[in-house]
Amino acid sequence: MTGEQPDELIPQGALAVKEGKIAWVGSMKALPAEAQAWAEEVHDVKGLCITPGLIDCHTHIIYAGNRAQEFEMRLQGVSYEEIARRGGGIQSTVKETRAASFDHLLKLSEERARALMQTGVTTLEIKSGYGLDWPTERKLLQVATQLQAQLPVTVYKTLLAAHVFPPEYQHNKQAYVDLICEQMIPQVAQEKLADAVDVFCEKIAFDRQQTEKIFQAAKQYGLAIKCHAEQLSDSDGAALAAQYQALSVDHLEHLSLAGVKALAASGTVAVLLPGAYYFLRENKKPPIHLLREYQIPMAIATDCNPGTSPIVSLLLILNMAATLFGLTPMEALQGVTKHAALALGMDKTHGSLQVGKVADLIVWNVTHPVELVYYLGGNPLQKRIKAGKIT
Repeated sequence: MTGEQPDELIPQGALAVKEGKIAWVGSMKALPAEAQAWAEEVHDVKGLCITPGLIDCHTHIIYAGNRAQEFEMRLQGVSYEEIARRGGGIQSTVKETRAASFDHLLKLSEERARALMQTGVTTLEIKSGYGLDWPTERKLLQVATQLQAQLPVTVYKTLLAAHVFPPEYQHNKQAYVDLICEQMIPQVAQEKLADAVDVFCEKIAFDRQQTEKIFQAAKQYGLAIKCHAEQLSDSDGAALAAQYQALSVDHLEHLSLAGVKALAASGTVAVLLPGAYYFLRENKKPPIHLLREYQIPMAIATDCNPGTSPIVSLLLILNMAATLFGLTPMEALQGVTKHAALALGMDKTHGSLQVGKVADLIVWNVTHPVELVYYLGGNPLQKRIKAGKIT
């Protein structure tokens, strides 16, 4: 499976790698002699299936503690919003994460990253957002940098200081927005700590005006824009993000037709997060039919986080995207390859098996890629190749 077009499969295919990049791909019968001469090693996968390395384009894996108690509360009927108002939710994770050392956060997040890698992930996005003050947000982004240094995985880093308002700014929210725009974003850009800025635009988080101010600061400092939008209500965050040429808008259960049209005009990717939908027992699905009708690229991701999607298997998300949201298996697979790369602005180098792209690929013990979506549980990963090297 090349990942470039739906259903683009090459039976009895071959792939040549040179200096960590794909140098040739096609039918084994057409493999040129010079490609065979490049090879220092030849691997025969004996009829197994090869796909691009999977991309998890929305995660929050760096945090301390867990929120199992809140999970129990929700099962007893307490809403996510009510838990947040009681000081739980993101705030409880912020308290534990602020208190955690760099080394402890690195250990915890490495365990989560390795679990994702074991399900075929070769690239992942990591958001900050559990610090909500500059020292901790900086620490989280530094942990993300260290993860890439010590693991065979590409890490795309996103500043999510605009996750919710920290407790010390509950009565002066504008001051926190100013802190993000005037201190955090300039410092992140100066230290090259992140690739993008994200905002949770929602009634329990940042309103449209506050979100726009943060987008303006991100744009001023040359950082890409992403947005948590329309998860709990239609806050018009998706259309606003599209106006600023956001790479992606994520969640989208309450996305309106106007928002869909704005995404179509901007080329912004819709990132769907079925794990959070499942875990929160939501009943309003994203408007998949409209996203299809307007030909908006759909990515899917784990949204791995302690409160609403404690999931470290992108394979599980493939099945959820199909069973809960009605994506076809090939739509789901493109959602963790080509379209996930597009959601990170990495589509020129990652996301499909094409000449010139980084040789990130997975060998699966299946005969057809649809089986990756079909199976629930288990792991058919046979080999994981990162930049041409087996890891």
